[in-house]
Amino acid sequence: MIQISYALMVILITVLWLIVRTVVWTKQKHVNWKRELQLLLVYICLLVVTRFTFCPFGKVDGKIQPLVFNKENWFPFRINLLPFVYLFDYPVFKEALLNFIGNTAMFIPIGIIWPVIYKKLDTPLKVISAGVGFSLCIEILQLSFYDRVSDIDDLILNSLGYIIGYGIYCGVKLCKKKLAR
Repeated sequence: MIQISYALMVILITVLWLIVRTVVWTKQKHVNWKRELQLLLVYICLLVVTRFTFCPFGKVDGKIQPLVFNKENWFPFRINLLPFVYLFDYPVFKEALLNFIGNTAMFIPIGIIWPVIYKKLDTPLKVISAGVGFSLCIEILQLSFYDRVSDIDDLILNSLGYIIGYGIYCGVKLCKKKLAR
């Protein structure tokens, strides 16, 4: 059994992030600090999404619980492919509501930030495809961990959050255009 703490995940993501950014800086032969500050928002979103999608939500003794990989419990995969069947299947309605709101809300910032930073995400289809693709990658990665469940509801709710975020981005963009006239 391998336990991966959230702190280790942050370190791994940070090291990978710095390697990628260093390669980009080396190729470009300069550092665009304004762009790096924008990309810092993407990095922060990655850390937040990692926390809530890979580490169990509850804390024990005030500590975030680790991600557990146990090859004996790897199969069968814990997966739900039936939409909305288990969405509110919680002992307490408050937990179901938290799941619904949390899975949607954590992706709203991504729907706002990505189109600002990545100029090639210039159509609704591209933006929604990127959001759905990102959420799908998370659900596929969760298959390896027996205490996580890959769930179609999560994919739908994450995508809804991303779409809401993109709608906010479009609304702000539209307001800025109208004010500039």
